[in-house]
Amino acid sequence: MVEQRIKGKAGKKRLSRTRNIGFMAHIDAGKTTVTERILYYTGRTHRMGEVHDGTTVMDWMLQEQQRGITITSAVTTCPWRDSYIHIIDTPGHVDFTIEVERSLRVLDGAIAVFCAVGGVEPQSETVWHQADKYKVPKLAFINKMDRIGADFFRAVEMMVDRLGAKPLLVQLPLGSEDQFKGVVDLIRFKGIIWHEETLGASFSEMEIPQEILPQAEEYRRKLLETVAELDDALTEKYLEGEEFSEEVIKETIRRGTISLNLVPVLCGAALKNKGIQPLLDAIMDYLPSPLDIPPVQGADPRTDHIEERDSSDDQPFCGLAFKIRMDQGRKLTYTRMYSGVLKSGSEVYNPRLRAKERVARIFLMHANHRERLEEARAGDIVALMGLKQTTTGDTLCNEDHPILLEPIDYYKPVMSVAVEPKANRDQDKLVSSLEKLTEEDPTFVVKFDEDTAQTIISGMGELHLEVLIQRLLSDYHVEVNVGRPQVLYRETITKAVKASGRFDRVVEDVRHFAEVTLKLIPNHRGNGLEFGSEIPDGILSGEGLSATQEGVRDASTAGLIMGYPVTDIQTVFLKASFDPENPSMIGLRIAASNAFREGLTEAKPILLEPIMELNVIVPEEFMGEVIGNLKARKGEVESITPKGKIAFVTALAPLKGVFGYSTDLRSMSQGRGTFSMQFSHYDSASEG
Repeated sequence: MVEQRIKGKAGKKRLSRTRNIGFMAHIDAGKTTVTERILYYTGRTHRMGEVHDGTTVMDWMLQEQQRGITITSAVTTCPWRDSYIHIIDTPGHVDFTIEVERSLRVLDGAIAVFCAVGGVEPQSETVWHQADKYKVPKLAFINKMDRIGADFFRAVEMMVDRLGAKPLLVQLPLGSEDQFKGVVDLIRFKGIIWHEETLGASFSEMEIPQEILPQAEEYRRKLLETVAELDDALTEKYLEGEEFSEEVIKETIRRGTISLNLVPVLCGAALKNKGIQPLLDAIMDYLPSPLDIPPVQGADPRTDHIEERDSSDDQPFCGLAFKIRMDQGRKLTYTRMYSGVLKSGSEVYNPRLRAKERVARIFLMHANHRERLEEARAGDIVALMGLKQTTTGDTLCNEDHPILLEPIDYYKPVMSVAVEPKANRDQDKLVSSLEKLTEEDPTFVVKFDEDTAQTIISGMGELHLEVLIQRLLSDYHVEVNVGRPQVLYRETITKAVKASGRFDRVVEDVRHFAEVTLKLIPNHRGNGLEFGSEIPDGILSGEGLSATQEGVRDASTAGLIMGYPVTDIQTVFLKASFDPENPSMIGLRIAASNAFREGLTEAKPILLEPIMELNVIVPEEFMGEVIGNLKARKGEVESITPKGKIAFVTALAPLKGVFGYSTDLRSMSQGRGTFSMQFSHYDSASEG
């Protein structure tokens, strides 16, 4: 496969036949099953793995197989229609949302998988908006059409209502629930039925059944209207009654998808092996190749001038390290190649570190299996071995043509636990193991508390920390004792105050003097620290204003109540005094820091705690007990939406009140209730 991939195609033709795509969804929507079917039908694997059996290729980690969920994003490559599709399968659980974030940062297109029963679920919204942030074109695949309660059109309506999407139906289901047989292709206007005896590898085309024909004709007309609206020339033809060819329809839908004007919608039942081949065709037909996306932009670190790199082998090398993974003690740096050619054994330049590193080996990844390459080219997603200092979000480039790409956003952890080795001899081993885990996961933070002599680990939630603690044992053979989970609070103020700070000191015969007066104003929840200035123009330089802001940020890292970070404050600088002959940036910074801390003492500080949004799906007969339990946890029920015999409950609850909720919910609902939880906002801490 590698030889064919490297030597069989070159230049623009190779790039035009390449797709870099990812699967994203709410937990249990079936995206890993969809990916497994794709690997089987493209010949990449010779047996179908099942999530419930723990036999999937993409969920290769022990914790993934035990829990039946995706925890870490896995990369693979498969052939289809004389082309290559690089696939990243991302987690659906909110605790591992950094995996989705950094994957979307380097992908050209995404497939959003929705459950036909649940429709657009909470984490579906999160990942959809993450894709919007990076302007990633999307397809939608409505999965599980064979499940009881499946409702294709309701799922499409939810895409409009909850996501603000513009869905374009290119398929309709043939039946639903246990009557789901196949799909109607609205472009070719044919029915497609899969053969169960071949495990869905073969299928037949048929005329559209009479009972669904009027509906199919209606949606075919809607599809053609949408296509005509995207192109003035086609609008004229449509109004004159001319027919559009299949090629024209697909090319126009492709342009609309890439320009983010529409989202093609397909459907199927991956577990029953139905709907996968048309999805593969749609990936090639509608999602962009590296040639279709705008050139990647970054700053020249020497001049700050904005540079561009076209997706071309002929451009200087440029790539983004988007994921670190430890593999049998060796560090693999997953990298998206944006331009140029990278050869095994060559040196790369890291502009953040201002240092060169040598690439010892290059691998094409298939989950946790590696295929060695001699070189990687523009448009590839590969793993590099040998980079010791490079971390997630770093740019790799040619030293003679440096470029610094936009880094990857990280999420702040919301939960902490204390850990200690069960055996004292493992103390050093624990420290080194935790360092390796933090290198892999930017949302995992380790801190040593000198006051209590404890090692504190922080993450995105209970499951996140639980998995990392299990990995300490399974991957690094370190047994630990774990303390009760601790909530990461924040601090803020409730009263507007004015305060002044002063700094006046001689350091190495240089006087550093400044005095800063500022006003602290309580800010809206979630707005963080914001700055304003009423100092007249010309008194304080841009550098001086930056120094005062840095001073405030320094002081905000630890509040006065319990030392938690301070947030949701608007700081307005009113006055700044300094020696005009010798302005001191250090003096301004420390004076502003002193003023901020002085203001905190007078501004009636309070604690803020993380509030989580819970989305519970439970049979209606258990709803009363579930709601009572939420209220006992100081939760507020926002909405209850009945759907048949199932109720969808949305609630807000303090994080400290939902520890162990999954166990309680299983107990209350006889194992039939499910829930997801995601951070909502910080609010005043409740007592008790």
